[in-house]
Parts: sequence; C-alpha cells; structure tokens
Amino acid sequence: MSAADAPTDEQLMHAYAGGDTHAFETLYDRHALPVWRFVQRSVQNAALADDLVQEVWFAVVRQAPQYEARAKFRTWLFTMAHHRVVDHWRTHKAHASLDAESEDGAALADMLAAESGFGPERQLNSRELAQALLDALAALPTVQREAFLLQAEAGMSLAEIAQATGVSQETAKSRLRYARARLRETLEAHA
Repeated sequence: MSAADAPTDEQLMHAYAGGDTHAFETLYDRHALPVWRFVQRSVQNAALADDLVQEVWFAVVRQAPQYEARAKFRTWLFTMAHHRVVDHWRTHKAHASLDAESEDGAALADMLAAESGFGPERQLNSRELAQALLDALAALPTVQREAFLLQAEAGMSLAEIAQATGVSQETAKSRLRYARARLRETLEAHA
C-alpha cells in the first residue's frame, strides 16, 4: 500500500472508535515518538514524560467515541499533550536539571549527540553544541519553548500551534520568531 493509499489519521481514529484496534496501533506507531519528544523536552525528565504521554494516549482511548475531525488528528493529539504538560506544571513547580542523568546514566545532551564517525574532538564539539542547544531551549520562556517544540517536534503549522495553545496566529508567530532568534543568538555565541 502506497502512502497515498494509506488511511488518514482521522480515518484511523474513526475506525478505532468503531472497534478496530489495529487502527489505534497504526496511530500510535505514527505519533508516539514525536509526542514523547515534545513532552520530554517540555518537562525535561524521561520518566515523567513516559507518565504524561501514557496519560495522553489514555485520553485518546477515552475520547475516541466522541472524536470529531474538526482539525487534523495530529493537532488534536498535540493539543492534548500540550494541555497535559500545562496541567503538570500547574500542579508541580519543581524543574528537572538538563544535565541530570536518566535511569540508564545518560544525560539528554549525550542522547542528542549523534555518532558522527569523526574523532573524539569532533564528537566532543557535537556534544557541547547539543548541550548549548538544550540550555538555550531550557532558558526560553515557556510559551516560546512550547511554540518552538510544537513546530520542531510535531511539525505543526502556525495555525495549528495557535489552535493547540489557545492564542492568535500572530501571537504564535511572534513566539516562534522570538524563540528562533534567541536560539540562533545562543548557538552563534557558542560557535
């Protein structure tokens, strides 16, 4: 089956609401990793991200019978993920450190630094740049970080970001512009 013949996310959600569990598996396979990355980079804690993302997918299951395709499924899904992150921050004010190690002993910066095939010096520079990016991302105001992550991780358009965060499209555009400018400044300073 070609990509053009594959069912849309909206069709899959309706099929799942009708009892097709394979449709849910397909939706999950398509969106699990981008949703997890968005949540993880928002809360900066892998275990917490696992819990929050699990709650998002439970919400998808609970809301399946009432699902109406008023927006793209992806927008609806990331809107739920955004709300879950916001709800979490409302009830928990503590922040995790970016350089804190995960359960397996790896820092997030180490997970971002790809194996380049270059020598240790190049790998060290790659890790340092990844850490600088993470630090710059963490330093962004929450609303700017969310706008950036919704575009970078979810591939959402300005209109979708505005809808997911409950602001006007101009506000979403402004947040994204400021986030990019701050990240660019930080990375240029690092280089």
